[in-house]
Amino acid sequence: MKDLNAATQTELALTAVLITLAILMPEIALAQASPFSTGATAFQTNFLAILTPVAVIAVMALGLAALFGRISWGWAVGGVAGVVLVFGAPQLIAWVRGMFGV
Repeated sequence: MKDLNAATQTELALTAVLITLAILMPEIALAQASPFSTGATAFQTNFLAILTPVAVIAVMALGLAALFGRISWGWAVGGVAGVVLVFGAPQLIAWVRGMFGV
């Protein structure tokens, strides 16, 4: 068998240390809890960032239309309730999950 040079021995030692760390510390090896959770959180953040100015304009338009009698006040209130549900969904889900102990 050939003698290994110093650089090859260093690489083998470093590889052995990294493999040992990956085996002994699975949370470092996995690096995240759930890809679905990460993706859903990113989607929610981006969706709410886009929806915020749209919701403000929609509430203003519904209010003006109801004020001038073009739609009923029920539609305007329903639009505001929908905006509240969209932006309050994370808190509502946490509340319901807390009620059922999930």
